[in-house]
Amino acid sequence: MTMDERIEELEAMREEARKGGGEERIQKQHDQGKLTARERVDYFLDDGTFTEFDEFRTHRSHTFDMQEREYYGDGVVTGYGDVNGRTVFLFAHDFTVYGGSLGEIFAEKVTKVMDKALETGAPVVGLNDSAGARIQEGIDSLAGYADIFHRNQKASGVVPQISVVMGPCAGGAVYSPAITDFVMMVEDTSHMFITGPDVIETVTGEEVGFDELGGAGTHATESGVAQFTVADEEEALDQVRHLLSYLPQNNVEDPPRVDPWDDPDREDEQLQTVVPDEPRKPYDMTDVIGGVVDEGSFFEVAEGFARNLVVGFGRMDGHAVGVVANQPRVNAGTLDIDASLKGARFVRFCDAFNIPILTFVDVPGFMPGTDQEHDGIIKHGAKLLYAFSEATVPLATVITRKAYGGAYDVMASKHIGADVNYAWPTAEIAVMGPRGAVNILYSDELAEAEDPDTRRQELIDNYREEFANPYTAADRGFVDDVLDPQETRPRLVQDLEMLRSKRKSQPNRKHGNIPL
Repeated sequence: MTMDERIEELEAMREEARKGGGEERIQKQHDQGKLTARERVDYFLDDGTFTEFDEFRTHRSHTFDMQEREYYGDGVVTGYGDVNGRTVFLFAHDFTVYGGSLGEIFAEKVTKVMDKALETGAPVVGLNDSAGARIQEGIDSLAGYADIFHRNQKASGVVPQISVVMGPCAGGAVYSPAITDFVMMVEDTSHMFITGPDVIETVTGEEVGFDELGGAGTHATESGVAQFTVADEEEALDQVRHLLSYLPQNNVEDPPRVDPWDDPDREDEQLQTVVPDEPRKPYDMTDVIGGVVDEGSFFEVAEGFARNLVVGFGRMDGHAVGVVANQPRVNAGTLDIDASLKGARFVRFCDAFNIPILTFVDVPGFMPGTDQEHDGIIKHGAKLLYAFSEATVPLATVITRKAYGGAYDVMASKHIGADVNYAWPTAEIAVMGPRGAVNILYSDELAEAEDPDTRRQELIDNYREEFANPYTAADRGFVDDVLDPQETRPRLVQDLEMLRSKRKSQPNRKHGNIPL
């Protein structure tokens, strides 16, 4: 064969590989409102930057007449490219080939990408759309999943890992996304579950649909497995690109800085009125966050789950920061099990990837109730405490209103390692709220009072003035200053610049034992 003929043969093979399972199956994918694996890759990466690995690999199974059905790529597209000019490794399940099911070669392709990401220090993005393990390959499929899970564990805290679920993800396949840092699901077309509706009905008699069991809405609001849900695949890929813009390439790099567009010395007068004069009246903590971070930069994470705690990314003078904040609009901002888990996971991610954390506090305590106690609020609440306490990144805390009891300690207090702690004049820092304290401290007096309600209110007002204020904490040095709210942004920008060179070492140990 001449060189021209060889090149012509090569191009024909490439063309066949790019067709996946064929035009009919591609059309079926489109009819379901889904892109193909290669269309997803092309949309996600910067134009012309994709370099593919193992385009011509095929399975080597000879059971169930599999040798008669071979497709180049074996059901997964793998390689690397650029997102906003930075390298990202990725794999995309091809549902048009064996339903995207995982076999031996499929797994080898995915683990090669993950190994290269670790070697070079770049993020890994997985585009999941798979029927699960390839039954025809038996134990080789199970071994392949385990090989991937092991890489997920090794990469955790070393390079960012993001999973996008764009179709089915069932059985053992769900454990890989569960280990990654962020999971995004597409509404209507994506599902995740350990056992499907049919099995559940057979075993337990319970009838449940795919969406109710493992749809995007369920995992975004009930289980907390998914941090993001979007309406379609293009939006999902756009959101992942946006998320990556806040993240460093790996755990030894600093987060990227963008050219700042907001004045670092900007003072937002609206912050002076955001906290109501009535101590029990709710307000939206995202208004506070928006007034402090660079304008329009706040990107909320897990918005639908544990809504009494807000977490997300923002920027301060162009630098990426993580944000953790109580949300007074939902359950008065109390900390419960779900909020503690949500916060702890996010804090540990930020700490692993050198992202400073801003914490905004308005918390009356931990959620009371037998359900919370029996389900383990003690150990789960301790996870948030543990996460803040072990963090070595810059920690800055602002108490806007309530900071009561143990929840005050947990929310990045000075006592567990925060670097700078501030309070607004509206802050109430005490063992408990004035009403509860007065009922305990003055129970006898109130029982004997001619007008218990009037006397109770007098005592509450006195307690709030003497104890439930920021100035006792400031006198002890537990808050570094009491700020006019509009001073918050410029002060924090200045502090974060000072803390950029912070160095904090941990005890020499294999790892701590976080409460489980």
